[in-house]
Amino acid sequence: MDEVFKALADASRRRLLDSLNTRNGQTLRELCAGLDMARQSVSKHLAVLEDANLVTTMRRGREKLHYLNAAPINAIADRWMSRYDRERANALADLKTALEQDAMTGSEFVYTTYIRTTPERLWQALTDPAFTRRYWGVAFETDWTPGSTITWHEENATMADPEQIVLEADPPRRLSYTWHTFTPEWAKSVGVDEETRLKLLAEPRSKVTFDIEPSGETTKLTVVHEGGEALLDMSRHGWPQVVSGLKTLLETGEPLPAG
Repeated sequence: MDEVFKALADASRRRLLDSLNTRNGQTLRELCAGLDMARQSVSKHLAVLEDANLVTTMRRGREKLHYLNAAPINAIADRWMSRYDRERANALADLKTALEQDAMTGSEFVYTTYIRTTPERLWQALTDPAFTRRYWGVAFETDWTPGSTITWHEENATMADPEQIVLEADPPRRLSYTWHTFTPEWAKSVGVDEETRLKLLAEPRSKVTFDIEPSGETTKLTVVHEGGEALLDMSRHGWPQVVSGLKTLLETGEPLPAG
């Protein structure tokens, strides 16, 4: 955690996080222009933030896009600060809330974490219903071949649709598929009201991609969810919980406690 506290201690780096919180997925040039900071200074601050895993990057053609990553804040709040007096941690708790719930505009949600496991084991945890049921409450029915359909079994609902398909499957490096169909049965089972369900249906079908990379004794997992505003607003709350459950299950053998 030392790297996270070091990164957050600098006002310029907090301004960079604020900028990404307002508009995620910015290039170095955009960050420099928006904050009126020298390119060299911004590059140095971004390097510190990347080392602390507070910022993650992705390539789009020749451009390198920067995304705010809330995983380290979750780790502090959920796995460490819970042992101490919450009232003394209001500042970081507020930051956690800001990172997860505030503006974060854009068409992508990006979340990166490091898990003490192998890429092969992580791939299994993302695709095997015996795993996904335990930390996600979802089972996927598919052969994980690109172009194959995926039937979702979640709570008391089953979602099947010709457009729910596997886009990429390169074990154990990359997995991508289109997101599920928002049926009335699904909405009822997870407590989504009809107005919200109709907003979700009005948006183009989204997709999720899992990039898996070995990183020393751990494996780096980057989740990228591309979609419309209503779905991504929900995903910003859902993905940290899903990934935390996945990480806990792989590292301890037990799922997160219910509730």
